[in-house]
Amino acid sequence: MLPDPIKKFIDLFSKLPGIGPRQATRLAFHISSAGKSNIEELAKIIYGLSDIKTCSLCFTSHNNAGYEIRNTRENTKKNLCPICSNPQRRKDIIAIIEKETDLISIERTKKFNGRYLVLGDLKKDGVLESVQKLRLNSLKNWIKKECAGQADEIVLAMNPTTYGDLNASLIANELKDSAKKITRLGRGIPTGGEIEFADEETLGAALDKRG
Repeated sequence: MLPDPIKKFIDLFSKLPGIGPRQATRLAFHISSAGKSNIEELAKIIYGLSDIKTCSLCFTSHNNAGYEIRNTRENTKKNLCPICSNPQRRKDIIAIIEKETDLISIERTKKFNGRYLVLGDLKKDGVLESVQKLRLNSLKNWIKKECAGQADEIVLAMNPTTYGDLNASLIANELKDSAKKITRLGRGIPTGGEIEFADEETLGAALDKRG
């Protein structure tokens, strides 16, 4: 009954976060009726995502190579994101976050001048995935090299939920020897809330009250 291009669109887009089959179907028909030029422009924009790179230090996505630095041990070059390559940002203060949308929200407050580590979505059972363990180990090794063994502060910017608190405790234990102090965001964000959806004033207050 449905044209094959519509079926394929629905199958693909219904797998995306927050989009089920019904929403994907609506999107498919909306886009198909937008006209050929608009569809081609959308296709170009989606294809442009293939140029996105992952920062080798904080693991956020970016399309700006930043400064290229030479890894003397492996004799390779690393592409850094604009934050990691910015010499004005403090390298001895690192915020651990789950999602890149959390980074965007924190940056909007203009109250944090450190750097980040994007872990990826944390599970509710308090068990870190292998990729997340590798990223934490990468951070620990970087701190040893660039911060004389200890960062000044590591901020655990986890969502103030039960599983967020559980994972924060787990990560704090993993990094206890890597920082002079490990802090959490203040409770400006209501319990059960998410950093991604906090307004700038509330999130800024949580940053100011971290401890």
